Amino acid sequence: MKMVFEMLQYEFMQNAILAGITASIICGVVGVFVVLKRIVFISDGIAHTSFGGVGLGYLLGINPMITTLFFALASALGIGAVSKRARLHEDTIIGIMMALGMALGILFIGLSEGYAPDLFSYLFGNILAVSKTDIYLMLILAVIIIAAVTALYKEFVLMAFDEEYAKASGLPADMLYYLFLLIVALTVVILIKIVGIILLIALLTLPAATSKQLTNNLKHMIILSIALGVIYVLAGIYLSSLFNLPSGATIIVVSAIVFFVQLALKPGGKARRLRGNSDSGTQAAAGEPTARYGD
Repeated sequence: MKMVFEMLQYEFMQNAILAGITASIICGVVGVFVVLKRIVFISDGIAHTSFGGVGLGYLLGINPMITTLFFALASALGIGAVSKRARLHEDTIIGIMMALGMALGILFIGLSEGYAPDLFSYLFGNILAVSKTDIYLMLILAVIIIAAVTALYKEFVLMAFDEEYAKASGLPADMLYYLFLLIVALTVVILIKIVGIILLIALLTLPAATSKQLTNNLKHMIILSIALGVIYVLAGIYLSSLFNLPSGATIIVVSAIVFFVQLALKPGGKARRLRGNSDSGTQAAAGEPTARYGD
């Protein structure tokens, strides 16, 4: 306990904890919809494509977080549009976009002058290196994400459980889909400095996947996912500092251990019931009757 208080005296540790809690809140909200909508691979595609933004930031000599933001938003719209309209299989398009984004990032870094000292942190994360500027950007993006999800909560619930039903109800399902991908893109930018591009998708989905095994109530799932995310991040920070381990990887290992332990102890019947209740599940989760949109 004494060591914990000593750690909290350092500004970089305070920044790390604030960043971790912010990321956990976002992951708890967005990750649940990512898991329920089954767009984990699309989210991973957005994350890897965003590496092009990291390279562009080094090439232009500006904060890579800023260029990564625009790259992530553009890749989200691109992947969403192609996956909706192209004749190729979705995984093919995403694989192409991932390869293109990573390749552009490498090319931009190769064209930039000098050495990229913290490039490793963008790939594998280093929560202990989060700066005040990064914190401010994360908080701004967090407010935008929470406001958007709160305003469109019922619509996102309908879209997550049954997109065809949402369209039949008069919802602009395609527009909501693109908007949600943009929210995922913002989440990607927030998580890059925490666990890095390579491990990012794990922190986005593991708390949600664990909470899905433990409850069939959507709001409870979100709250539990947030709580688990905070526990994972704080435990990962502590263990990485204690044993001098990479912070991002430690956070993910802790998350994965908890997931597999609870999966072994309680093989999720509740998750199957939640997943199987299409219209009724939407109705129950939203807490509203299934009236037509706009009625």
